[in-house]
Amino acid sequence: MSKLKNLTNQTITYGLSSIIGRALNYLLVPLYTSIFLPSEYGLVTELYAYIAFLNILYVYGLETTYFRFASKKGNTYDYFNLTFTIILSSSILLSGIIWIYSEAIAQLLNYPNKGIYIKWIASIVTLDALVAIPFARLRKLGKVKRFVLFKIVNIVLNISLNIFFILFCPWVLIHYPNSFILALYSPEMGVGYIFISNLLANALYLFFFIPDWLKIRLTLNIKEAKRLIQYALPILIIGFAGVMNELFSRIILKHRLLENFYPGFTNLEILGIFGACYKLSVFMPLVVQSFRYAFEPFLFSHSKEKNSPHTFSKVMTSFALFSSFSWLVLSVFMPYYAPIFLRQDSYLIALDAVPWLLGGGIFLGIFYNLSLWYKLTDKTLYGAYISLIGAFLTFTLNWTLIPILGYMGSAITTFISYFVMVVISYLWGRKHYSIPYNLLKIGSYISLAGIGIIVNQLTKESLFKSIVISLIYLTLLIRIERKSIRQFRSKNKTIL
Repeated sequence: MSKLKNLTNQTITYGLSSIIGRALNYLLVPLYTSIFLPSEYGLVTELYAYIAFLNILYVYGLETTYFRFASKKGNTYDYFNLTFTIILSSSILLSGIIWIYSEAIAQLLNYPNKGIYIKWIASIVTLDALVAIPFARLRKLGKVKRFVLFKIVNIVLNISLNIFFILFCPWVLIHYPNSFILALYSPEMGVGYIFISNLLANALYLFFFIPDWLKIRLTLNIKEAKRLIQYALPILIIGFAGVMNELFSRIILKHRLLENFYPGFTNLEILGIFGACYKLSVFMPLVVQSFRYAFEPFLFSHSKEKNSPHTFSKVMTSFALFSSFSWLVLSVFMPYYAPIFLRQDSYLIALDAVPWLLGGGIFLGIFYNLSLWYKLTDKTLYGAYISLIGAFLTFTLNWTLIPILGYMGSAITTFISYFVMVVISYLWGRKHYSIPYNLLKIGSYISLAGIGIIVNQLTKESLFKSIVISLIYLTLLIRIERKSIRQFRSKNKTIL
């Protein structure tokens, strides 16, 4: 139980930092949706989808690989310097190519004369890649506070720069037209300042890790590098497939959506609206990310223990309980908190897609939890197969459903793809690393939450109704967990 408690504490710490960070970042959503038109926000939505793909490409699975090799007992090789050297070399090469062809890439994406945006994106991703392994080492060493501090400072700076460029500078120019601010700000840049703010904030990471940079010794051991890359390549595929499942809709939507499918809106405007509503589903990826930060070091350090399968089963059940309850609450109360973040009414038309996106987030978390079987058995290629199946479904269903259902086709695709990946991973995992998951409890949590959400959507909107549905679900959870609650109480009495 002490190990589970430690995992829980670290997950909460990572989670609180991520929640605080996301909460601060959420301040930008009302700002963007107040200032920028849906078509402008559509550009940001699409380009940040490409950033997510590039983040995977630049690190190509070496973060998890570093954990795996550096955590092996008896290991004396310095995998930190080697993985950093590999990432540094490939990042310089990739970014150099992107900079050279930036104008051609912008033209290909139908954003002529925006080549500078492409250069900024390459620079943002390069900085992210360079700090990936230093951040991984902080997690491995259990330096949670330092990890959290660096992340939050980065987010606060990013928000401050956004406010400076998007609110403060225009205000100064209106009241003081000849101000010195003209040397720092150009009104024509518009949404470009979103990328500039991100780039400047990421540059601060270089100062955070100065002690680490001074200790780094660039090295390249071909034999060890091959071993790392062989382990990492399937994880790269998994990462690409995961990002495709999450973000492909925001790349393909404007291209597959039929003209005038939504009367009065262009396809780029619908992309911006869907991208803004997608932000409301961010809580589930946030939970998964918090869990991942804590679970990955925990997984490799405790995998050899006798009771580890039972421990991993408990972790899965706890995750399913918390995420299912969150799915229900976030979905039924959405009409009341969404207008706080999406400031123009036009951004609210895609709210019906958010419960599907949140539900898909649950299955993403479960899939990540299940992934321990192929990571611990060094069968990462199986993870790649599963992820490719999910990516194929994502592509096929988006291609098929968007012309028929619009953005709802993308939301439903996310849900189905992750669900299928969970089923396949569970069935294959039983053959290679059996874990006694409590499928009845996990299925009950998710099914009851889904029923509550459907009832809420099929009945008249009411705050009282949302509260009642949440309380009924909470009561059912208590009944399902009554045995665990009694055991917990008896243990506490014994301690007292």
